[in-house]
Order: sequence, then structure tokens, then C-alpha cells
Amino acid sequence: MSPDYNKTIQAILLQTANAHPDAIAIDYMNRRISYKSLLKEVNKCASGLQAIGIKPGDRVTICLPNIPQAVIAFYATLSVGAVANMIHPLSAGPEIEFTVNVAASKCLFVLDGFFDKTKGINCPCLRNIIYSSAGDYLSHIKKAGFWITQGRKIQRIVSKPGVMSWKAFIKKGTVPADLSQIKTNSDPRKEAVILYSGGTSGKQKGILLSHYNINALSKLTIQHGCPTLGIGDKMLAVLPMFHGFGLGVCIHSSIFAGATIILVPRFNADICANLIKNKKPSVIVGVPTLYEALLRNNRMKNVDCSCLKGAFAGGDSLPYEIKIAFDRILKENNSPVLLREGYGLTECVTASALTPNDDYRKGSVGLPYNGITYKIVSTDNTNGPYTPLAPMTDGEIVLKGPTVMLGYLNEPEETSKVLRIHEDGNVWLHTGDLGYMDEDGFIYFKSRIKRMIKCRGYSVYPSQIEAVINSHPKVSMSCVIGVEDSYEMSKLKAFIVLKEEVDKSDPDALQKEFFTYFGENIARFSQPKIIEFRDSLPMTKVGKIAYTQLK
Repeated sequence: MSPDYNKTIQAILLQTANAHPDAIAIDYMNRRISYKSLLKEVNKCASGLQAIGIKPGDRVTICLPNIPQAVIAFYATLSVGAVANMIHPLSAGPEIEFTVNVAASKCLFVLDGFFDKTKGINCPCLRNIIYSSAGDYLSHIKKAGFWITQGRKIQRIVSKPGVMSWKAFIKKGTVPADLSQIKTNSDPRKEAVILYSGGTSGKQKGILLSHYNINALSKLTIQHGCPTLGIGDKMLAVLPMFHGFGLGVCIHSSIFAGATIILVPRFNADICANLIKNKKPSVIVGVPTLYEALLRNNRMKNVDCSCLKGAFAGGDSLPYEIKIAFDRILKENNSPVLLREGYGLTECVTASALTPNDDYRKGSVGLPYNGITYKIVSTDNTNGPYTPLAPMTDGEIVLKGPTVMLGYLNEPEETSKVLRIHEDGNVWLHTGDLGYMDEDGFIYFKSRIKRMIKCRGYSVYPSQIEAVINSHPKVSMSCVIGVEDSYEMSKLKAFIVLKEEVDKSDPDALQKEFFTYFGENIARFSQPKIIEFRDSLPMTKVGKIAYTQLK
């Protein structure tokens, strides 16, 4: 058991802040926050949480983009012994309601511009909603500019019992004089974070991760990806904190190493290219779509990349053409590193394998992290024996190690399907992914065994989207598939069969109606971009929609 892993997540922040109080922890729109100041803000927020009644074991939902309040609320939540329930900041109202209720969350942090999505949600356990502005931590000049361009467009929120602004919430707490009073002595093996993924069955589930899981992921990522990451280095944090990649790698790995987190609230190729040029980050981490967008951006031309210590892609398969093209850009711009691909899933936080610096093999996602063991087993033996298959033989990718989740939230049966005890007496995570291993232990991912689509690096499960579409009063049945797209890798297409009584004379009006419906009920990243109305859908012999025929 590594002593680095066997601490609480907030203990790592305290450790870094005590060792390097004046180092810059966060760079947000040129507003720099030192580790000492970050710890103060975390303590204020923790005190505020205690003032509104949050106790150890409670769940707190954080529905924020990459702004300082997201980082502060995360570490503060853990500091009071509560659990951080991390959800997509673009979640639709019904999705917020589901994730708050499934976690029995008592508090919700949300962006003021998205506050309207909380109106009408029915969450019996929810006691407080705290809304933040993206301008709260900007300098006075930047704040004025933000108000003129964006802030004044946001509808004013009326505070009332249970609804308050970030500033009002912070004032509720009494800040302890001694910053070392921040709680660090809870059990690192207990749950700390809930992230969301579809799991191997396609049903959305909360994934319970411990302090130990997150710490192990962050430490191993530093060891394998950028062992010299430290004070003065900078991490470009484009990936959002609700994503294991964003939370475990961009945020907590930086805190672990004492590096600076360059917070990017919203992905934009122009903004990222400018940040690489002007901020000179040491590490870039992103999904393949990010690198595709940067390749298309003229601002990347002649940008000095000699500052880079690492560039990593994950969250989706990295097309060979994108890797080669981006490697070319890196070489032309004096980068000492090339783009490296990782593999993982939220059930083990995120990355658990990474391509080596000096041994790229086309199609491979690399070698497992130290302490994480992979094997390929037959997809037919659901109850064992789980004998490893011969090299170059396709099977299910399974793994064990310190980053494997505690289980699914409130889903013991689903947990037992993916966390299985093998003949060696250890718990192995069955990924639901098809792949093989070569003679040297390199892992090759081929496809999802489960039905799942990757859009912009996020896992999208068609069955969830279909359930929303089918609830529309005009819909008889629907089917959602992924179609190839040069930018997004995959985008969603919805086939819809309307009920017989529906007036179909104006298809354009129907399209507009459904796109509006998608916007109100489905998170933006998982909304279908194409609609095709059909009189019927192909069916299998057992009466199920034959989605493979539609594909």
C-alpha cells in the first residue's frame, strides 16, 4: 500500500499548500491564486458547508464548469467528510434531478447562467442551491468586461431560503484561524467522489470512487506521463471536473505535484491555441476532438511548443491520422514530446494504460501503469474460469489495481457483474471492451462490447436518449445511432417513427419541434444532431429494433 495513496484527497492539497504556499495553484483568466490562498478559500467553503448543515457522509452535487468555485467546492466538500457528486454543467433539468436524487444530495452548486434548469426539479433531499458566476474570481477589470459581454445577459436570481449566491454562502461560515484544522483524518478507503457513466450495460449509474482511487490515479499518471511535473509547471485544464480525466489528471495530479492549473471553463480552439502560445503549459491533456480542432486552427502555426513536457489524448480512440498530423505540428514547433494515447474508463477513474515515450505501436493504447494488471479473457465465460487468452487473441479487457472503483451507487447486482473475484482471489474489473494483448504486454482496444457511442470524448448511451425521445407524445418508437463525423468522431442520429394521428405534412416544423425538445431534456453533448422520420424501423426476430441494420 503506497503511503501517497493512503491519504485523503484533501490531505494532498494541505500537504502541497504547506510545502509551497506561494506557488500558483490556479490561473483563471489571468487571476492567479496561490496554494495558500486556495487553501483559505477551501476552508471558507468548508465552513460554509458546515453552517448549512452538511455533515460527514452527506452528498454534495457540484454542477459547475472549470471555474475556481468548482475546485474550491470539491476540496471543501471532502474536507467536511462529505462526498462530491460530480455532474455535467450542461445537464438538462431532468438529468440534474436524477443525479441529485440517486445520490440523495443535500446541496447543489450550479452556475448562475444555468440556474433556470433547477426550476421545477423534484428533489426531496435537496436543502440548498448555491449559484456561482463565472466572473466571481476575475480581476476588477476582467469582471467589468465579463459583465458587459456576458454577465448582464444572465437573468437575475432572487435569493430565498435554500437559494443563495456563492458570496452569501461563503459569508455563512466562520473561518478557523488555524488553516491546519482542515480535516484530513478520515478513512481514505471510503467513498469520496461519485462520477457518472453508463457502465457495461448501457444504463447510467453512479460510480463510487474512494480517496485512495483518485490519489492512486493521480500519482501513477505523474509517474508514467510526466515524472518531472512540479512547482512552476502548468497543466492546461480543458477537460471538465465531472469527467474522471479532468478531475483525476488535470486537477488532482496538478495539486499532487504542486503545478499550476490553467482553468478553461469552455472549450474553444482559438482560446486553447492562444493559451498554449501565451501561457506555455507544460502539459496538455484532451480528448481527440481537442487535437483535431487545434489541427484545424491557424493560430497553432508557429506556436513555440518547447515548453511541453507531455501531450496526452484519452476519453476516446485516437485516430492514427490525427496523432501523426499533431506529432508533425509538435515537431515543427520545437516540442520535445509527441502525442501519447491512454486507455481507461470511469470505473477505474480514467487512464490505466499509456503509450510509452519511445515505443509507439500503431493501434495500441500502450502498457498498463505500474501496479495495474491487465489480462484478456473469453467473452463467453461470464462465471469463469478467467484464464488469460493467448497473445493476439481477441477477448474482453479486464484489469485490477488501486484505481478500481468501490462499486456502482445503489446497484449491487450491476456491481457484481463488473467486479468479479477471479481464481487468484482478487477483484477484477470487467470493462466490457473488446481487445487483445501482444507478446510484449501492449494493449490493443478494438471496440465496445456494449452498445455505446463516444461523442467528443464522452460516453453516450443510445438507450437513455431513446427513452427521452419515446416520452414525447408524438413518438411511437425511436432508435439512436452514431454516425462518423470528421470533427466529433461520432455524432448522434435519431430515427423516429411518429404516431399515426400526428400531422406529418410539415417535416421542417417537426424537426424544429424535436430539436427544441432535445435542448430542453438532453445534455448538449448527447443531443442528436440529425433526425430522420420513418414509417417503420427494422426489427429482429425477437421483436427488438435492429439498430445494426440502421447503422
